[in-house]
Amino acid sequence: MGIYNTTQKEIAKQLDSGASRSQWKDWKWQRTHLITSIDEVERLLEVKFSPERKVKLVKTLEKFPLAITPYYLSLIDTADYENDPVFRQAVPDPSELLLSACEMSDPLAEDKDSPAPQITHRYPDRVLFHVSNVCSMYCRHCTRKRKVGDRDSIPARDTLKEGIKYIAETPEVRDVLLSGGDPFLLSDKYLDWILTELGKIDHVEVIRIGTRTPVVLPYRITDELVNMLKKHQPLWVNTHFNHPREITASSKAALAKLADAGIPLGNQTVLLAGVNDCPRIMKRLVHKLVQNRVRPYYLYQCDLSEGLKHFRTPVGKGIEIIESLIGHTSGFAVPTYVIDAPGGGGKIPVMPTYLISWSTNKVVLRNYEGIITTYKEPDSYEPIFCDRNCNDCSLQLKLDGADELKSVGISRLLSDSNEAITLVPGGLERIERRSDVEEDE
Repeated sequence: MGIYNTTQKEIAKQLDSGASRSQWKDWKWQRTHLITSIDEVERLLEVKFSPERKVKLVKTLEKFPLAITPYYLSLIDTADYENDPVFRQAVPDPSELLLSACEMSDPLAEDKDSPAPQITHRYPDRVLFHVSNVCSMYCRHCTRKRKVGDRDSIPARDTLKEGIKYIAETPEVRDVLLSGGDPFLLSDKYLDWILTELGKIDHVEVIRIGTRTPVVLPYRITDELVNMLKKHQPLWVNTHFNHPREITASSKAALAKLADAGIPLGNQTVLLAGVNDCPRIMKRLVHKLVQNRVRPYYLYQCDLSEGLKHFRTPVGKGIEIIESLIGHTSGFAVPTYVIDAPGGGGKIPVMPTYLISWSTNKVVLRNYEGIITTYKEPDSYEPIFCDRNCNDCSLQLKLDGADELKSVGISRLLSDSNEAITLVPGGLERIERRSDVEEDE
């Protein structure tokens, strides 16, 4: 899998004088030789930080540790390491200690939305299952920096059983996303057990795995792992490439193993200042992804986690990047740009506006070139009134096994079977005054 170049040989030799090519490509060897100090970074990259900067870097490590796989370190362009996208994602920056008032340890309220151990249940039909607190390495832009102290722990089987029990007792859950940490840092046997237990739950239709191993530890994608995963279809894998330079011969080989096994692949990119906040870089990234059978899925606005201030861009930069993709490349190569709402509101799409205006019989649109056009609405459209009485519906539903879920949010207002006409945010003084008056009367 991949190559074994001069840089990699030299790094391997300094970490382990007897290291061979096969050991370099052994993911467990990579894990046991993580680079965890600034001195090691200097020595292996043959760079020298100023004394003042080194003091600040060491101080940064007291709050946010350092852990880089030898493989990922070998991708850094030492001739211009300060601007290298791999360096920026892997090596600490003193700016991580410059916290803003808006930053939070748990900006997505994952802990608050946890009805059972290791479970985050935010959306109606799917849950996030934290099955590992171990990562291949420590990414500087990680949204779960609060969990970094647990990075070397794996939840016990009894703990995961409680999460599995919650999923089994919650029939609306049809989609389970395994996350962490990184699920692929579990042993094949342990991950096989988790997938087997989830596979026994009738209402779980699909399982997804979020992993960064194809990016920072591609040797983890072994034939044994892939053969195990093949037993648990339908299974989806989402990975996390942020820059074209991360797509190497080794990462391509890892992706090919997964794709050849019939596992659909997606990618979630985080928009990072100084790394990929450029339309040209992002277009090259999505092109290389689809070339390797990976569908660009999300482009994330950087979260409000502690220590990420220097990575954040204006939302306008994300819109600019999406504008440079829509119409300028294949539709399936365009990710959905989202903000994961602070406080646990979930992913909110933030995309360019192509619907300019509309009336009762016509909509006005613009395309990627700026051409403005119209679409004529039908003169006569008779909607089918929906009272949720599906047995008397004139549409040929035939939805074998389909379950109706309770409507919430905007879906609730649109539902003909629900009498609600308004969504009222909590804490509105006007509504509270109204309640007080009603109680007085």
